[in-house]
Amino acid sequence: MHYGVVMFPTEYAMAPDELARALEERGFESVWFPEHTHIPASRRSPWPGGGDLPRDYWSSYDPFVALMAAAATTKRLKLGTGICLVIERDPITMAKEVATLDRLSGGRVLFGIGGGWNQEEMANHGTEWKSRWRLLRERVLAMKEIWTKREAEFHGEFVNFDKIWADPKPIQKPHPPIIIGGDGATTFDRVVEFGDGWMPIMRPTEEAGHRRPRRRRRRTRGLRPPLRRPRRRSSETRRVRRRHAQLTRKRASQLPGFA
Repeated sequence: MHYGVVMFPTEYAMAPDELARALEERGFESVWFPEHTHIPASRRSPWPGGGDLPRDYWSSYDPFVALMAAAATTKRLKLGTGICLVIERDPITMAKEVATLDRLSGGRVLFGIGGGWNQEEMANHGTEWKSRWRLLRERVLAMKEIWTKREAEFHGEFVNFDKIWADPKPIQKPHPPIIIGGDGATTFDRVVEFGDGWMPIMRPTEEAGHRRPRRRRRRTRGLRPPLRRPRRRSSETRRVRRRHAQLTRKRASQLPGFA
């Protein structure tokens, strides 16, 4: 079993490089830094943790800059975003940041992502609450194209660009592991479709493992995709569904924790 540590890196906390060095010396596997660009002062969205929102949420450093500081003073420690708010970032820029960090760290990035909980925060970035997961999906798929293709292009509902050149590519192939956070009804569908692992949300009143039985049931059903897609002709729809079921079963058997 491997152990990692998560901390909000702030000006009043232990410095990211010092923390990383101490963790590596003590045999820890990874360090994880969360992300919030800001917290709207209205505080309309309740904090899922309950009670008053800790100051850390609006004081944290940019996770990629903090992780680079951690990378510079370590050799083996893995570097995780826990989580990166993909819904608040430009996918082309984000692909560059992840690939750069993976290159400069020698291939140690764990790309933890999630959809966020603060409606006002994401609205300030132009993201609508109801469509945030569809937006996240497209941005992840677009980044995969950038990481794996010499000439990448993507055309979707939210992300749209013609062929581009974008280097460097990540050291890890085909890309750094994408660890999807969440505990909603369709979380594991996303993990199977475009993720490489699951990051549970720890809540004071329940254990993360309580959702595993439902995860197994989804696996045995073939994990039919719940996400909206453009309408297709009936013959193409049948072909796509058959192919999706095949890939889903294959993908599920390879995911950590799905055994």
